[in-house]
Amino acid sequence: MTVMKDIHDQIFNEELLPQIDALYNFAYHLTYNEEDANDLVQETYMKAYRFIAGYQQGTNAKAWLFKILKNAFINQYRKKTKGPQRIDYEEIVNFHQEENDTNYSSYMDLREELFDSMMGDEVTNAVNSLEMPFRTVLLLCDVEGFKYDEIASILDIPIGTVRSRLHRARNMVKEQLRDYANSLGYEDKRGKD
Repeated sequence: MTVMKDIHDQIFNEELLPQIDALYNFAYHLTYNEEDANDLVQETYMKAYRFIAGYQQGTNAKAWLFKILKNAFINQYRKKTKGPQRIDYEEIVNFHQEENDTNYSSYMDLREELFDSMMGDEVTNAVNSLEMPFRTVLLLCDVEGFKYDEIASILDIPIGTVRSRLHRARNMVKEQLRDYANSLGYEDKRGKD
């Protein structure tokens, strides 16, 4: 029994734990809330450890964890939408006090911190404006580097749907960035020859 626990601990530490930053980034992009993202990652790791016997050592740990995280997010979302909505009076008071703060607008869109070293604010805003199904596929493919079949497995959707959503998501981002590119002096010269 101790030998099996040692093996599970080794798998957890060597294969699963190194994925924590990628999981947090994905969780934050789903929730747009640091505390919720941390809770989601913690829940993911607790479930992963509890069911580690179902994980095959040496396979794609990242995809396995992302699937657990996605399912935990869906479960949390369902709980929130079915239960009565709780309102924290203190939170409302703090919100109105912060609204007068000059730094409030930069505080409100902390999402851009996710991509600080990866892409500019305009790209971040364009990605963040996508509806969840498109944003999720785009992040899993273009940021996290998952293959189409892995994304299909994580999201429980057909591979054709992955391709379609990714194509549409990239086009939507491209459209949103067209004016920005033009303002910097870039021109779309395709088809003008």
